[in-house]
Amino acid sequence: MTEVLAGKIAVVTGAASGIGLASSEIMMQAGATVVMVDCNAKALATLTKKWGDKAIAQVTDLLDSKSCAAMIPEILKKIGRIDIFYCNAGTYIGGDLVETDAVSIDRMLNLNVNTVIKNVHGVLPHMIKQGGGDIIVTSSLAGRSAIKHEPVYSASKFAITCFTQTTRRQVNKHGIRVAQVSPGPVISALLDDWPVEKLEAAKQAGALIDPSEVAEAVLFILSRPRNVTIHDIVVLPTNIDA
Repeated sequence: MTEVLAGKIAVVTGAASGIGLASSEIMMQAGATVVMVDCNAKALATLTKKWGDKAIAQVTDLLDSKSCAAMIPEILKKIGRIDIFYCNAGTYIGGDLVETDAVSIDRMLNLNVNTVIKNVHGVLPHMIKQGGGDIIVTSSLAGRSAIKHEPVYSASKFAITCFTQTTRRQVNKHGIRVAQVSPGPVISALLDDWPVEKLEAAKQAGALIDPSEVAEAVLFILSRPRNVTIHDIVVLPTNIDA
C-alpha cells in the first residue's frame, strides 16, 4: 500500500474493535501514526504492542464527561499535533421504541451525538490554529433513511449527519475538511442484539459488510487532494435489499 498518509497524526475513537480498529490499521498501513482511543485499556495494550510506535493508546471513557473533556488535551500533550480526527465510537438500539428503556436511550444519544459534537468542538481550535486538518464522522444509512425498526438509532444518525454537514460549511475556510461515512449493516459489536439466526441469515445472503470495507472508504476520503472534499460515502452490502 502506498503511504498516502505518511507523517500524519490521526486520532480514532472506538478504535479497539470494528470499524474503528479496521480504520486505525488501514491508516497505519498508509503511513500515519494513530492515537487509538477506547475505554478498553487491555485491548489497546495488545494493539499498541502489535503496531509498535505506529499506535498510541489513549484510554478514554467518552460517556464520562471529565474523561471526554480531558481527551484532546491529553492527546496533544502526548504527540503535539492532530491532522486527522475520526469520530467513530457509537452504539446501537434496534427494535420497537416501546421496548426500549430510558437509560439505554440516554446512553446511545450521548455516545452517538453528544460526544461527537463535544469531540469536534474540542479539536477545532487546534486544527484552526495549525491551518487545516480532516474530521470524519461515522454516520449510517440510518442517517439518510428512516429505518422502521431503528427509531432511536436513526434519530441519532440523522442528527449527526446534520451536524457533520453544517459544521463542514463553517470550517472549510480554515482548511479543515469535514466528511462522513455512512455504512449499511456491518459485522460488528453493534449487531450483538440481533438474534443469532437473523445475523447468520444476513451473512449468508450477503446483506452485511466487513469493517475493512468501511475503512477503505475512510482512506479514500483522506487521500483525496486538498481541493477535494468528500461530503459522504454510503457503503452498502450489495444484497441488502434481497
